[in-house]
Amino acid sequence: MKNVNYNGWTNYATWRVFLEVFDDVEIFMDDWYGEMNADLCQDYAEEVIFDGIPNGLAMDYAYAFLRDVNWYEIANHIKENLEEINEHKNK
Repeated sequence: MKNVNYNGWTNYATWRVFLEVFDDVEIFMDDWYGEMNADLCQDYAEEVIFDGIPNGLAMDYAYAFLRDVNWYEIANHIKENLEEINEHKNK
């Protein structure tokens, strides 16, 4: 898939995975604050996406789609949001 900016994100795959898997960033506050990184994002997304999907064509297509995701961009976005939420809680 060609990388083309989409809704302010690197590409459609990055935007879509963030929207579908990570949009409610506050749910990660207790578990991920201070630990957020691209590998953690990718592992979590794959857990969510592949839960209950048997091996086969659907899984192959999903992995192909996920190869285009900019995991660093998602991790940085979540970090920024978690820091902002933490600042507001400490005021």
